[in-house]
Amino acid sequence: MSLHSKVPPGELAEKWTNYRSSMPLVAPNNKRRLEVIVVGTGLAGASAAASLGELGYQVKCFTFHDSPRRAHSIAAQGGINAAKNYQNDGDSVYRLFYDTIKGGDYRSREANVHRLAEVSTDIIDQCVAQGVPFAREYGGLLANRSFGGVQVSRTFYARGQTGQQLLIGAYQALSRQINSGAVSMYNRHEMLDLVVVDGKARGIIARNLLTGKLERFAAHCVVLATGGYGNVYYLSTNAMCCNVTSAWRAVKRGAYMANPCFTQIHPTCIPVSGDYQSKLTLMSESLRNDGRVWVPKEKEDVDAIRNGNTRPEDLPEEKRDYYLERRYPAFGNLVPRDVASRAAKQACDEGKGVNQSGLAVFLDFADAIERYGRSEAKSQGLENPNNSDITKLGEGVVEAKYGNLFEMYEKITGDNPYKTPMMIYPAVHYTMGGLWVDYNLESNLPGLFVLGEANYSDHGANRLGASALMQGLADGYFVVPYTIGTFLSDEIRNPAISTDQRAFEEAEQATRDRLNKLISVKGNQTVEAFHRRLGLIMWEYCGMSRNADGLRKGQKMIQELREEYWNDVLVPGNADEFNPELEKAVRVADFMEMGEMMMEDALNRDESCGGHFREEYQTPEGEALRRDDEFTYVAAWEWVENADSVLHKEELTFENVELKTRSYK
Repeated sequence: MSLHSKVPPGELAEKWTNYRSSMPLVAPNNKRRLEVIVVGTGLAGASAAASLGELGYQVKCFTFHDSPRRAHSIAAQGGINAAKNYQNDGDSVYRLFYDTIKGGDYRSREANVHRLAEVSTDIIDQCVAQGVPFAREYGGLLANRSFGGVQVSRTFYARGQTGQQLLIGAYQALSRQINSGAVSMYNRHEMLDLVVVDGKARGIIARNLLTGKLERFAAHCVVLATGGYGNVYYLSTNAMCCNVTSAWRAVKRGAYMANPCFTQIHPTCIPVSGDYQSKLTLMSESLRNDGRVWVPKEKEDVDAIRNGNTRPEDLPEEKRDYYLERRYPAFGNLVPRDVASRAAKQACDEGKGVNQSGLAVFLDFADAIERYGRSEAKSQGLENPNNSDITKLGEGVVEAKYGNLFEMYEKITGDNPYKTPMMIYPAVHYTMGGLWVDYNLESNLPGLFVLGEANYSDHGANRLGASALMQGLADGYFVVPYTIGTFLSDEIRNPAISTDQRAFEEAEQATRDRLNKLISVKGNQTVEAFHRRLGLIMWEYCGMSRNADGLRKGQKMIQELREEYWNDVLVPGNADEFNPELEKAVRVADFMEMGEMMMEDALNRDESCGGHFREEYQTPEGEALRRDDEFTYVAAWEWVENADSVLHKEELTFENVELKTRSYK
């Protein structure tokens, strides 16, 4: 079955402008009679709820946190992209569009990506007006820095706390609408099912996490902005409560999951230190602006560093392999995340890993500290500064740019990254796959809109750094407030949706049965133990590299693990009370089914592209080998209970960029 993307006709650069001018509208007096449910309060959800409330819709907004501002968007570090060309270095809307298409290895929809690039410029103005404290140049203008996969500086940032500052801005806008009564806020409520009435998304079943009570909520349409599913791997940079349940419940009600195997591995994370860990910590990609990635050239030097006989900062330059600069001279340390991650894995596979586990490489700031120090000394008029003065001045510049990241690294590892190189290794970070949506951000289920990381639409097979915040705010502030009208304009004659309908009753009962079933197992193994085992299977067989035999084995292992889970999981307490273990049990059950679908998608895609690296499909140099003749499509999967999922395809056409092998050399 083909999927209709609803991309409007016309020239690429004019599609969005013309579409906005001709799409169906809802009059202000009618908006007041229409209700919208928004699930999630990260950048996409908070901005959407605030914008829809400002427009006049009656919005019900849900988060499982105690406050909307605890959404995981707050953890984003490095920055947000926008094609402002403030650096006068050749940036443009088209270049941002092209870099995003290329960075995603030509597996995203042209029209959506160009729209994202267009509205990126408005996002910065919006956030500055909200008071977001972006870094500024000496003259007061907004500063920019580079991120991986591009050759311009277009990333706006607030030290290493950009997500926090942007979310506070969106939270302010949301709070204003809550205060005005346009938005009803439901904290500590988790969506556990989607209610579909006569083929349209009309509400949700949510569990009050404080009391355990199941509650029904109805609206004319539902907006999901619930983030990604990276925690299927157990160890990831995501907060522990991030999950796939809301999206997966939509899948169980008929929504399609698109490109689930496209998982991003971030190259600059603090390495795993032991089996006791429950999550990993990200070091911002912005660090690759000034940090140089290397491993020792010789195995004897690797052993000396591992044994503590040689300090990495003492290893002479000629004995170091700056492998990204060597392999990709045009981009150096700023290659895209998938390329940098695989290169780190290859270096460690060759025995060059620099920590005790052999799974770490160095990220070194010595050159940057010296460079900045000399520049500062010159600007301060210091004659013949000594090395100590240069180092002190250089460290001050680096601290101003990355200080909180360096502090975080030292607190976790005990090493001072100003004095010795950071150790980093790739880890699961972001998921490019998500619910399938059309140009309006509406899923194949009418009335179900999906925003941010929860949808698949903008990043293809690999997301460029600093584009997640851009997409979340673009979807919430500048896209869905327009496109939701294409559905709601036909709903103005419908009265408020009643929760007394049979569909709500059935969905609530199905949810209650599922919770009680988990409680009643009374097994011997904790939810955490099962989640950890699932993560190991996913990382081993569907991680940084995959192959057909491993994927088949992994799929079978997940099926066996699922069966064991429903027969031996231990969930203490009751369903009708505060019960965090039950919350986790629901999420892990959904992760298992999601993991199985990810394996199926990866097995189906007989090519390598972006974050999906099939070992059978690589160039002689070890780079990804796409197969455009067979796989230039979005794979949208329909879940079928107790049977293989059904594949639906959206063919991708490229009329404005040339399909060619990515090269960063």
